[in-house]
Amino acid sequence: MRHSQRGEVDPFIVMDVMEAARKAEAAGRHIIHMEVGQPSTGAPAQARAKLIADLDDPLGYTVGLGLPALRARIAQHYGDWYGVDLDPARVVVTSGASGAFLLAFSALFDNGERVGLGTPCYPSYRQILRAVGLTPVDIPTTLAQRFQPQPAHVADYDLAGLIVASPANPTGTMLDAPAIKALSDACNAAGAAFISDEIYHGIDYDIAPVSALQVTCDTYVVNSFSKYFSMTGWRVGWMVVPDDHVRRVERLAQNMFICAPHAAQRLALHAMDCPAELEQNKAAYAANRTLMIDGLRAAGLTRFAPPDGAFYIYVDVSDYTDDARAFAAQILEQAGVAVTPGLDFDAARGHRWLRFSYARSTDDIREGLDRIAQFMQAQK
Repeated sequence: MRHSQRGEVDPFIVMDVMEAARKAEAAGRHIIHMEVGQPSTGAPAQARAKLIADLDDPLGYTVGLGLPALRARIAQHYGDWYGVDLDPARVVVTSGASGAFLLAFSALFDNGERVGLGTPCYPSYRQILRAVGLTPVDIPTTLAQRFQPQPAHVADYDLAGLIVASPANPTGTMLDAPAIKALSDACNAAGAAFISDEIYHGIDYDIAPVSALQVTCDTYVVNSFSKYFSMTGWRVGWMVVPDDHVRRVERLAQNMFICAPHAAQRLALHAMDCPAELEQNKAAYAANRTLMIDGLRAAGLTRFAPPDGAFYIYVDVSDYTDDARAFAAQILEQAGVAVTPGLDFDAARGHRWLRFSYARSTDDIREGLDRIAQFMQAQK
């Protein structure tokens, strides 16, 4: 049967690693999961209890932009966290951050236009752009730049848009307010769209992340309930868009998705009022981060930028291999630890890098690091 070129996208390698780990577990092995960016915690217990009561309602379609109460609560969140006075009308509730990116790319760009990504980056940006007929443009970044794109890149690469992430996946690095403003200004000067991926906000350690909304209104901000709110499987996120883009995005959302899942929206609304449990999760990530930094260095894996946020460490393993995918498979087979090769994040240079996630329980992280240390000792 015929097929389209849109489907010719690369696989998400971390999902292949997860499947290899699953097969190992099915064969009776105990695997420590450091490959996937999924919290080991579920949605807050208090929020889930409230949702049970909500299930007595029919929970039919919501309006395309999302539950008005949830949109208002998200707007309040920007006031509480960032001091931004946000009109709830600018908030669009989406089917996860992935749904937000589909809407954003469809609303902002025409076929073939060039959209910049500072590599290493979240791989699905690239594949979604390709699938909707756009041209992803990889912009190599450096450890000295903390793996973030620079303002000059917008004009240098002739971009129609730029996506930045802070905290970033896979590196955990962040942009401060002057850096975000400089990137936004560069996009405005070039007539390019500026998209800020903020799905790891709330998972930070020493310095609070800055929202692009603190420095500009001329941006699309994408966020999600998957990470800080521990709601990965519920598939609900949100976007904040400029006033004059709301109706454009609404028309697309109505036709593409009708609405985000109603039950997930209700749970998200309740989860936003569970700070004690969410901050307890964050404290566990902070402990895991310290363990990972110290444990990887002790194992001889020292070439990385300590993460400012999120729950990843991106490590240069070129002293040990030029084939990170094979090296990751070796770590899984010999140490029983699943990690992600950097090819997911950087097709040109990722064969020398691994991403380690510390989103799981602290006991798992401690055990995984012990196993990695033994594996690395055997490589000498």
